[in-house]
Amino acid sequence: MAVFENLLRSTVIASRRVVGLPLVVERLAQVESKLERLEQVGNKLERLEQAGNKLERLESKLDLVTTELTKRGTNILPWHACTYEAIMGYPGVPKAAPQPLPLKSGLCRQGDFALDAYRYWMRALNRTPSFHRKQWELFYVTQALHERGKLVPGTRGLGFGVGQEPLPALFASLGCHVLATDQAAEEAVRAGWAQTGQHATDSSHLNKDGICDEALLRQRVAFRCADMNAIPEDLSAQFDFCWSTCSFEHLGSLEHGKRFVEDSIKTLKPGGVAVHTTEFNLSSNSDTIESRDLSIYRRCDIEDLVERLSRRGCRVEPIEWEPQTGFVDKYVDLPPYHEAPHLRLRLGAYDCTSIGLIIAKS
Repeated sequence: MAVFENLLRSTVIASRRVVGLPLVVERLAQVESKLERLEQVGNKLERLEQAGNKLERLESKLDLVTTELTKRGTNILPWHACTYEAIMGYPGVPKAAPQPLPLKSGLCRQGDFALDAYRYWMRALNRTPSFHRKQWELFYVTQALHERGKLVPGTRGLGFGVGQEPLPALFASLGCHVLATDQAAEEAVRAGWAQTGQHATDSSHLNKDGICDEALLRQRVAFRCADMNAIPEDLSAQFDFCWSTCSFEHLGSLEHGKRFVEDSIKTLKPGGVAVHTTEFNLSSNSDTIESRDLSIYRRCDIEDLVERLSRRGCRVEPIEWEPQTGFVDKYVDLPPYHEAPHLRLRLGAYDCTSIGLIIAKS
């Protein structure tokens, strides 16, 4: 009997061991799975550590570059910290037309973006305020003409190289009669303006933002092709004002651009006003870029142009040469360029911005 009981007990224990075997196997599989996940986590941690070391090396290099540029007087700022709202807040837009500042000839600067006049004209142009030098050029031309009494009903204006800019529509909405001109289509294709939507072939391209009533636009805005290097003689002494925004630097050379500005004065009546903007070299007064498609004007080039205009009896508003040192004034946009901030940019080896000239015909 005792032998039988011992045998039964051994059988039960063995059966329990057999019954518990699947549970052990399952637990082993779970442990193995966790070990695999731990190994994966370990690999990720190793890669993160390597990336962290690489980032530290890059930050160290950036510190060296920043230190060197600071020694040279250049400041590096995060572009995303330079939005209009972050710098200016949310100022209101005046309802009444702006008073004369008065504007002088000078460089694109952050301080101009704080003006009530800037926000007034951006609203008139259906533009959201932004630190972009192209917006500054639109404001600059408009305010310069406005405070000199040229943007009133019945005046005649001539725009050179207008592309698809909104100024002809704005001036028409204010009662002016405008002749908008641009280069011939084949030349625009060669230069790449047509492919990038910066060329006009008729007045239908000039009111994309609905600034002016279409019927008024057709009445007050005419369009024709015109070569800025050979302004048609029939345009002489016909207009109260003329303008161009960053166009004459593309005419073939520094000299071509200077001759255009001189010739543009011939289209004005006595007492007429010309406002032109162009690229300005902030880095050098000796070296620059000069080519068929782009020339960047130095201070010596602008001073020579002013002297030539003075000899013709024109009055050029005094030039404010010194750039401001605002937060955005210190930011230099590098290729590929951001939408904003874009007051200064790097072109080749040079830091550049826009310059505006206000010229009165005696």
